[in-house]
Parts: sequence; C-alpha cells; structure tokens
Amino acid sequence: MKETLVWVVYDISVDKIRNRVVKECKKAGLYRVQKSIFLGKLNWNRFDELGEKCLDLIDQETDSVYLFPFSQENFSKITIHGQGFDKKFVNNEILAMFF
Repeated sequence: MKETLVWVVYDISVDKIRNRVVKECKKAGLYRVQKSIFLGKLNWNRFDELGEKCLDLIDQETDSVYLFPFSQENFSKITIHGQGFDKKFVNNEILAMFF
C-alpha cells in the first residue's frame, strides 16, 4: 500500500489529552519536528485511523488537530527560514529520511 508524507499539527490545551495525541503520533511512526508538529509517512488506512483516534481524544470545542497529506514533490520545494526544525526533536538522520 502506498505511503504519503503527513504533517500533524495540533493545538491542545489539556496536557493529558495532548500527551495522548503525542503517543498516538509516535505509535503511528511519525517524528516530532516541533513541540506541536509531527512529520512522517503513513498509508491511507493508517492516516484515517490516526485522524479518528485524535478526534476521539480531543475536545472539539477547544482543541484542534490537523492532518495534512503532502506529496514528496511539494515537500522537496519547502523553504525553511529561521530555526526550522527543533533540534531537540530532529537530528540529521531523521532529516535525511525526508530531504
């Protein structure tokens, strides 16, 4: 099954819920690139499953989770200004997987 690059971006106010979403992103094999941003490759079934799990976890009145599928072609055109990826989360080995 074909995989696609995925960005997961979230704004969750409650630590316990946010930590559960972080756990689900990591379980899906995504890499944390900023405090509230994950990046990785998922097949479409896993993409849908992660979306459903996040929806079940968050408070839809106060929280948000965005799952963005992204093509490799478009990803290669990204320009980064400033600090880019958080060095606490991303090392050269992880960057080499995507760039």
